[in-house]
Amino acid sequence: MVLVLLLVAAMGCTGPHTRDEERTVPSRTIEEVLATHADSLMALPGVIGTALGRCDGDLCIRVFVTDSSETVRSRIPDQLDGYPVRVEVTGPFRPRRDSA
Repeated sequence: MVLVLLLVAAMGCTGPHTRDEERTVPSRTIEEVLATHADSLMALPGVIGTALGRCDGDLCIRVFVTDSSETVRSRIPDQLDGYPVRVEVTGPFRPRRDSA
């Protein structure tokens, strides 16, 4: 009886998942992924910065662009090595002036 309960409990924990439903776990940290891809992202016309951030509570890679044109956005992937990528239109970055 105890053996049957253990088997039922063990099978219930695994659930009826198929391979497609399983969540993939990235093999590298988000910092490593950004370090690998930052130069190629920055080389894209219209991209002016990259950073790590939070998107909907999860870690993501943020890509800052000068405008919202489809040409710029279409070159930026939705994911990099399993991490979501979010595009943010910031316009050009400008240095702050000292008020002194």
